[in-house]
Amino acid sequence: MDQDFYCLHSEMCKTLANEKRQRILGALRTSELSVSRIVEATGMSQANASQHLSILRSKGVVKARREGNKVFYSITNPKIIQAFDLISEVMQEVLADQSHMIDDVIEHPIDPT
Repeated sequence: MDQDFYCLHSEMCKTLANEKRQRILGALRTSELSVSRIVEATGMSQANASQHLSILRSKGVVKARREGNKVFYSITNPKIIQAFDLISEVMQEVLADQSHMIDDVIEHPIDPT
């Protein structure tokens, strides 16, 4: 793989590494939604949601479909959700490991002497 690939990979990761964009992906994970439904699901303002949807669209993560005066968004590739879910699983495992380590320290404190 060449440098251009890694640059594009990094840009995609940066696009997805935003809490608000992750909330949008969470809302879109199972169905196409209008901007107003995305706003409702995420608790974001319409202006803020539209800004993040624009970024996601420019990077090819979501696509838009116009119906009358409404715009509906959906995820372009289901593998995006699979990647999102894999990262979530890794995070849960890391947190569980950290919790076990803390429990071990509490149950078996180190004697300072």
